[in-house]
Amino acid sequence: MGLLDSSKRGVWTLTEKGRATSLSLDQAREIANQVRIYQKQQRAKTDAPESVVEQVVEDARTSPETYRGEVFDLLLKLPSGGFERLSQRLLREAGFIQVVVTGRSGDGGIDGHGTLQINPLVSFKVVFQCKRYAKSVSPSHVRDFRGAMTGRADKGIIITTGTFTAEARREASRDGAPPIDLIDGDKLVDMLENLELGLKPVTSYEIDREFFAEFNS
Repeated sequence: MGLLDSSKRGVWTLTEKGRATSLSLDQAREIANQVRIYQKQQRAKTDAPESVVEQVVEDARTSPETYRGEVFDLLLKLPSGGFERLSQRLLREAGFIQVVVTGRSGDGGIDGHGTLQINPLVSFKVVFQCKRYAKSVSPSHVRDFRGAMTGRADKGIIITTGTFTAEARREASRDGAPPIDLIDGDKLVDMLENLELGLKPVTSYEIDREFFAEFNS
């Protein structure tokens, strides 16, 4: 979008256009996470108007040219029970033990629970909620989930294919309240990448045509 610039050392700065543009926290985070995907496309569109920010982000997520877009598409097509089982597998791979999917209706939005073993003497009871969303999770969802987990766990996790509003993030980390960790769609795909769950790393090569040209004469 021409809003950010970076040095070779990865230091990001706002461009003149960026300083004059007003974005929500979710829009800014989406752009930062997806910049690698649509950077090539935007080189030919350096003056794209602010009104197309949301559409560009959506295109980057769902573009068939990117594996992340395909993963988002697959996640959104999963049935609710399948997404819960995927979240269970993700937590197990991340180090949780005794991860159980309850999936019971009328349970205050709690879809499962598990234990995070810090060391032989310290562990935490954790409950989690799975939201297969294409939109943002609101602060009211976070508050409702916290109400359901109070007295039943030390902390909670909300896993979604969507995003969280700025108000939802503030509510999740509110002082004096049980902590809730938030895993949005981008972080979910990052975790799948790091754990190599459903994603297999491949090696790609760039052809050095000058090398072969030496042997044409």
